[in-house]
Amino acid sequence: MSEVAVVAILVAKPGKEEELRQVLEANVEPTRKEAGALQYDLHRDIKEPRRFIFVERWDSEAALAKHGESAHIQVFRAKSPDLCEHAEVRVASKIL
Repeated sequence: MSEVAVVAILVAKPGKEEELRQVLEANVEPTRKEAGALQYDLHRDIKEPRRFIFVERWDSEAALAKHGESAHIQVFRAKSPDLCEHAEVRVASKIL
């Protein structure tokens, strides 16, 4: 297995910042309990408070794929079109 890192950036629609924050926060504890989750931390941009950033580490791409199928992520995906102006997810493998 090869560890993968994820950086996910989500920008709330104007006026939807707190609603998006609540939805994102609801994902943290269930995700941290998932098999293969090594790190799952939610951050908020200091200068752009509509921007939320997940920093994640997974023990494998398979664990990350299973996370994407989880019930709490499916709930987020259903709500995200109303809350998110923009989202970007980058998956990377560790070099050093």
